Amino acid sequence: MNSRRAWFVYGVGVFAYLVAVTQRTTIGVAGVAATERFHSTASVLSTLAVVQLIVYAAMQIPVGVLIDRVGSRWLMAVGTALMIVGQVTVAIAPSIGVAIVGRILVGAGDATVFTSLMRLTNSWFRGKIVPQLSQWIGNIGQLGQVLSAVPFAIILHQSGWTTAFLSAASLSVVAFIGIVAVITDRPVGSDEGPRPATWGESLRQLRVSLARPGTQLGFWSHFVTQSSGTVFSLMWGVPFMVYALGIDPAEASGLLIVSVVAGLISGPILGLLTARYPLRRSNLVLGIVALMGVVWALMLLWPGTPPFWLLILLLIAIGIGGPGSLIGFDFARTFNPLRSLGSANGIVNVGGFLASFVMMFLIGVLLDWENSIRIASGGASDLYALDSFQWAFVVQYVIVGIGVGFLIHARRRTRRRLSEEEGIEVAPLWVALSAAWRRRGH
Repeated sequence: MNSRRAWFVYGVGVFAYLVAVTQRTTIGVAGVAATERFHSTASVLSTLAVVQLIVYAAMQIPVGVLIDRVGSRWLMAVGTALMIVGQVTVAIAPSIGVAIVGRILVGAGDATVFTSLMRLTNSWFRGKIVPQLSQWIGNIGQLGQVLSAVPFAIILHQSGWTTAFLSAASLSVVAFIGIVAVITDRPVGSDEGPRPATWGESLRQLRVSLARPGTQLGFWSHFVTQSSGTVFSLMWGVPFMVYALGIDPAEASGLLIVSVVAGLISGPILGLLTARYPLRRSNLVLGIVALMGVVWALMLLWPGTPPFWLLILLLIAIGIGGPGSLIGFDFARTFNPLRSLGSANGIVNVGGFLASFVMMFLIGVLLDWENSIRIASGGASDLYALDSFQWAFVVQYVIVGIGVGFLIHARRRTRRRLSEEEGIEVAPLWVALSAAWRRRGH
């Protein structure tokens, strides 16, 4: 545990996840090119990303069960191979239908990597370093968005669609070789116990994990923090910046790096706070949601074209949401035994992507609806008008608001169980701060 070998396994795993994020986010950078290549409406175009996320989310719980049953190594290898096939399919796709099939394969492969890596980390490391390593998985993995926003975007604009997606697929070939050559599921002599002996036992573990309020708290934490940034980076951010704000396509792709940098800076801080104040993790989550809500309100209510500094502020806010979503997995880690952690992590990981594909699809539908109203009233077609985006993006408040309500309910149940089973009382934040202030005064 915590050995040089553990760090080597962790490093190869993180590289594989970085490559998976690259494959996931290439379609967001290629949104404008996809519109030109396939001549599709906004709702049909959104299907490219939506089906990928639906497949990703739908596979999380089965993948989690498989991790507990057969281990992480081969799941990561098979998933990476699927991403290779998927990106090659997108590269040569003559129609939107074929491209959608390719993105389904990418989503299926992508679904195996992150949850497997989180389980590997908990199998190879112990102690307070684990929450910090979890944050670094997210942070380093998000550099994959940089690869899609800069080198992939450059290749796309200079060499075209096919060359760009084949280049992305080649990265997964390297990751596949690394996984097969280096990664093993656990250290020699590990004390984490045997894997479930039957599929029935695996399903029983899944039901127990799902019923735990702490697992549900992790699910809703992931739901409310990850979705806004995923929707922006994976689908609607570049069209919004290019068509609604008038930013050059190459510059718009590059601006997505701002969110990555924000995550790289905030992630280690959130990891330290999570380890130091484990009873206040939900307050961190709600604070991040409030920050994103305020900045989005400024962006959507601004009269006329929002200023550039406000766009940067928005990118920073949603960038913090990425590492904020990893707090959900820390809830899964602390409220579930290691033998069922794969299932628990799979449940948590569904949250953000469920919210993301619902938002993503509804935004596309609303953009088409508003454009049809504009045409019916005698105006010119303008699918990506600024006012259309401002109305469409409001749907985020509905989805995240529902998630916040369920999060607070799950937190109440989790704290009640802590009180009943372990005698740990968690006072409301304002009460705890008041008590700390009084103690400091004395």
